[in-house]
Amino acid sequence: MGKGCHLRWQIAKGNSAIAVFYEMRKGVLSMTNAVFPQTIFTTLRIFNNYGANDMCYGDISKVRLKREFGLTNISNVVDPYTLTRLTTFDNPQSRFAGVYGGVHRGEKVSIQECARLLFEEMQVTSLPYSFVGEYKYLINQMIRHFQHSSGSPFFDAQLSAAYRDKLYSDYAAKKTKSVMQKTIDLFIDYDTRGFPQDRLNDLRSAIKGSVLPKFDSIAVDKINGTGICVHDVYATRVDIISITVDKHGWKAQVKFTGQDHFGLDTDDILKKKFNQFQFFRIWFVLQRYDKFGFRPFLTNMDAVIDIEGNR
Repeated sequence: MGKGCHLRWQIAKGNSAIAVFYEMRKGVLSMTNAVFPQTIFTTLRIFNNYGANDMCYGDISKVRLKREFGLTNISNVVDPYTLTRLTTFDNPQSRFAGVYGGVHRGEKVSIQECARLLFEEMQVTSLPYSFVGEYKYLINQMIRHFQHSSGSPFFDAQLSAAYRDKLYSDYAAKKTKSVMQKTIDLFIDYDTRGFPQDRLNDLRSAIKGSVLPKFDSIAVDKINGTGICVHDVYATRVDIISITVDKHGWKAQVKFTGQDHFGLDTDDILKKKFNQFQFFRIWFVLQRYDKFGFRPFLTNMDAVIDIEGNR
């Protein structure tokens, strides 16, 4: 049996390794184009990570909250440790504070009533972070979700719209798009009208080296509600939905999926930028104090954008 006949016989028997070798020897093995939709990038931080520290709840005692985290004055309305309403004489911001020493003059409340009062105060103290723009009411919805939804994931079309705006307007996010555009442009195959499968790793590397979208701009995100709702984005996935190619150029539909945790971890509350503000002290106590234990939740958002290039 001749060598060529032998190889064809092995191929017929299903020996794929020899089959590939034979086709390569023939010089007809062509690059295959990637088939979409396809996930091309996922952050190292995983989605649905309920084991993260900021997803813990009801796990810290009163003693630890006071001693380790310095959380003594939590509210201007109620003392969560003694379950007592506060009066003018108890408010640390009042000129009459401390007149009666450490004895609260207000009435006792139940745990449920105390939590309700703290959530009301949390809504009020969120105002400095969300007083302009079309997304300023998102934090109100998320606080209500925190109060009533027992940790179920949160998704809101308005938050996804904010995420999409970020992809189009934020400097770092626009650089991510630019990196993708340049990489696709470099490897797009006009002869086969597609993107080579074996070049997806180049695209992954390019995205990995870029800065993915976050709600952490120095000015706007701090006052339009998005910074306090999300700030960081814990995990991100990038999917190419489609790439269409013609003789003039190409167009890709790309989906960004982001997930954050609406919860505070122990490192957060030890930082001055959180600890000094009443909003975050109330949040941490409602979440982590073993008398309350309101559950943090996953915040989900997604956006589809177009990226294109000319031949």
